[in-house]
Amino acid sequence: MTERPAQYILTLSCPDQRGIVHAVSGWLAEHGCNILDSAQYGDPQTRLFFMRVHFTDEEGKAQPAALREAFGALAGRFSMEWKLHDAAEKPRVLLMVSKIGHCLNDLLYRYRSGILPVEIPAIVSNHRDFYQLAASHDIPFHHLPVTPENKERQEARLLELVREQRVDLVVLARYMQILSAGTCDALRGRLINIHHSFLPSFKGARPYQQAYDRGVKLIGATAHFVTGDLDEGPIIEQDVERVDHTLSPEALTAIGRDVESVVLGRAVTWFVQHRILLNGHKTVVFR
Repeated sequence: MTERPAQYILTLSCPDQRGIVHAVSGWLAEHGCNILDSAQYGDPQTRLFFMRVHFTDEEGKAQPAALREAFGALAGRFSMEWKLHDAAEKPRVLLMVSKIGHCLNDLLYRYRSGILPVEIPAIVSNHRDFYQLAASHDIPFHHLPVTPENKERQEARLLELVREQRVDLVVLARYMQILSAGTCDALRGRLINIHHSFLPSFKGARPYQQAYDRGVKLIGATAHFVTGDLDEGPIIEQDVERVDHTLSPEALTAIGRDVESVVLGRAVTWFVQHRILLNGHKTVVFR
């Protein structure tokens, strides 16, 4: 059986100017590579250019390290921020959860069924509610209860786990603790959160009861990168569902949790497929 050529994904951003696409596609051709799909976007406000290229090594001669070294000269010419990913490598994702498990269950289903091509080296929680669920998927469970007295120590342990397990992405799958600014900075660009997104917004306890009391007509969810500013990080994905006066608070909660699961699943999938590029306080998402 003929061995399939290796596949790679190149992502880049740089000051916008003429000739970037031509230069990148020409470089790939010169190195025996064939483009499978490509997407690009020039932001007229920031004047930055973004590109994602999925390509194969048709001649079967290139190695990732050699490709990265060779691309460096072109990247320097255009002042690029860039990454080259081996498409066969599964990103390593650490999941965090508290006592509400719908997002965790959804991500684990996607993982176990092969829909989400990742490795999950650890699940971290400040409660023990889901240790049996983790065990059923053969995933190590780390119980790190958080109090005001031990918060700094537990976050240090979290970052230690991230380093030990070579984690590419941390997902707050309804983890109900606010991470410190230092931890958010250490995980910048690889820490994703999900939260409800109402019009108007309801904060604090029992948001779906508050929404019911106000008679909302739309409920939804937002997945975003986490920064030191609570729920203010760059938005990755959002969705909504229409609701009406006939629905109880329990029904609103069920609908809201479904939306949260879908939105978070999309955001994580796009991250591991290297489709998300940071653009200041926004994101560029090549779907």
